[in-house]
Amino acid sequence: MQGKIIVESFDGREIAVYLPPSYFTSGAAYPVVYVQDGSYLFDSSMEELERRFESGELRELIFIGITPFERNDEYTPWLAPSLADTTRNFGGKSADYLAFVTGRLKPWVDEKYRTSRLPEETGIAGGSFGGLVSLYAAYLHPDVFGRFGLLSASFWYPDFMEYVRTKPMDAAGRKIYMYVGSIEGIHKPGAQKMMVPYTREAHAILTERGLGGDWLRLEIEDGAGHEAKYFVKRFPEAMTWLFPAETGS
Repeated sequence: MQGKIIVESFDGREIAVYLPPSYFTSGAAYPVVYVQDGSYLFDSSMEELERRFESGELRELIFIGITPFERNDEYTPWLAPSLADTTRNFGGKSADYLAFVTGRLKPWVDEKYRTSRLPEETGIAGGSFGGLVSLYAAYLHPDVFGRFGLLSASFWYPDFMEYVRTKPMDAAGRKIYMYVGSIEGIHKPGAQKMMVPYTREAHAILTERGLGGDWLRLEIEDGAGHEAKYFVKRFPEAMTWLFPAETGS
């Protein structure tokens, strides 16, 4: 690793801060991506990310990996029944979690590190429920985030597709990367079997809202399931599309 990961503690929560190679010599301000589920998405793909930094494909980025207290609460937008009798219901605390990220964590990061604070230079990303809450941020905090990495976002979550169908989204300045594996959910008995159809539908709706062309991308990987290894594999591609070095857009 040419950059550096610093593990911080903020409000009792572990925060992993990745600083890119040139951070220590350039004096420049950097785009920032807030990443769900700690550092695994960028830590596990760091070799490829830094290769892309060096080759000029991808802008150098600061990553903020946020460890959740309880992801089934913080990454779900409203209360919903659990998928099994042996697990508790989903807590539906995404609004509170995103208020923490935007109102407390981001100001702390901006004060401590050299960050670019423009929405078009501020991303949020995650896999599965982490992707779900990242899209939810586009609706709740459009003034904060302008780049979104949705890796197998859990569009099956109860009533979320109805939310996407009916909730307006201002397309101006948004850039959204969507990914799903072709066999995600196919063996699930309930709503999770709709992973691929719902992802396709969400993409179609967002396209209708004006997020076409260079502002919205959907990639479906043949034979890929709903597994962390596929999210990690896809993360550098998502970041490169959202923050390409050649245009800076």
